[in-house]
Amino acid sequence: MIALTATEVAELTGGRLEVPGPPDLRTEGPVVVDSRAVVPGALFVALPGKRADGADHAAAAVAAGARVVLAERAVELPAGAALVRVEDGVAALGRLATAVLERLRSGADGAGTGPLVVGITGSQGKTTTKDLLAAVLGDVLDGPVVVPPGSFNNEIGAPLTVLRAEAGTRALVVEMGARGPGHIAHLCAIARPDVGVELVVGAAHAGEFGSLEATARAKGELVEALPAEGLAVLNADDDRVAAMASRTRARVLTFGRGPRADVRALDVALDARARARFRLEHDGAGADVALRLHGEHQVTNALAAAAVALSTGAGVADVAAALSRAEPASPGRMQVIDRPDGVTVVHDAYNANPDSVRAALKALVGMAAVADGGPRRTWAVLGEMLELGAASRDEHDVVGRTVVRLDVDQLLVVGAGARPVYTGAVMEGSWGEEAAFVPDVERALEFLRPRLRPGDVVLVKSSNGAGLARLAEELVQESTQQAAEASDT
Repeated sequence: MIALTATEVAELTGGRLEVPGPPDLRTEGPVVVDSRAVVPGALFVALPGKRADGADHAAAAVAAGARVVLAERAVELPAGAALVRVEDGVAALGRLATAVLERLRSGADGAGTGPLVVGITGSQGKTTTKDLLAAVLGDVLDGPVVVPPGSFNNEIGAPLTVLRAEAGTRALVVEMGARGPGHIAHLCAIARPDVGVELVVGAAHAGEFGSLEATARAKGELVEALPAEGLAVLNADDDRVAAMASRTRARVLTFGRGPRADVRALDVALDARARARFRLEHDGAGADVALRLHGEHQVTNALAAAAVALSTGAGVADVAAALSRAEPASPGRMQVIDRPDGVTVVHDAYNANPDSVRAALKALVGMAAVADGGPRRTWAVLGEMLELGAASRDEHDVVGRTVVRLDVDQLLVVGAGARPVYTGAVMEGSWGEEAAFVPDVERALEFLRPRLRPGDVVLVKSSNGAGLARLAEELVQESTQQAAEASDT
């Protein structure tokens, strides 16, 4: 973040400087809401939460180096720090982000015209697209690109991302999630994006929105907020996203695999690791791309990133080369790990919805089918998909049937919430040792340990709250530890 005095923090947040601190006090480090993340010079925003009140950790934050504390109530601080009191910490955080970004855009802090602000939304693919944008824009703009750490996509995470921008930041990428109508509009009021990327409208939040149409209306708030001189980057392969062109005053640039897209992927093929190769084409020019990400569904994310990069004036060849260099950056999202014993674990348990599960299953089957040395045995270890509301049982049932139709060799369903996946598979014709259900991660480990054999490919997929990330990590760590112990004997 740009350097601010405690007085400026109070003015920009609409707060009151209750403890001024030393006259020359300035906060120059990051803005954080977790006292454990404080570094010298930080601004600590003490937010009240369900399990803990950040104000209780304000003194510890100052001891760790925070210079300014933003809090909703009075707290005692060690000497040398300032306290800014606000009525609503989350709202104050948003106001601070908006004000700092405005300073960067005005050039008041030596930033010229400020960063290009790119907002991303969609039912899936936001984090991967963000990672690709970080790599590609960093190359083609030849300068710093700020992206969210992890999935910072709500009313707290989005302003924290904005506040990581500094003078000289070339691009700022903001993930925008929604739990209901108006949420994305609120985030747009904070970040004020120049470019809006709409990836896909899916069933990820059916329980919150009630229908795909309602989801599309909420996601479309991003393109509605764009200025006339802005750019809406829309997925031409998703009819609900393509229809958003009528909801924006900004210029529209589409991407996809179909003939109506402006930025296209042609001749898509997968290698033995389910990594896509394709021909990137735009405006009569083309270049070959070889992604290092796993799964054919990554082509959509790559095209979205390519469209944004091309809109900055970069050439197709440069964008294709940057995409081909981009490495997987976020753990738990189609993360492929080869164990020493020859088992491959595909850790994709950070998030899950019906569309992303189907994409992961297709990647699993593709990875095994084109493997070097012949087909490999496939395992789908699936947990609950959360936030599906009344559609939950039916959507889980469909996933189980999809496992059978894709001819996945082995299915292990983990947790009561995911049990309809198992029953759907059984009703579709899978029984006996092909499909099994266990109640928790511990039982899943007990089931898998004696059954996995060299050459197996194991997909672990669930929503983060279902806890299967721990299962994937255990599967990787156990084999690595065993190999280390064997080498020591």
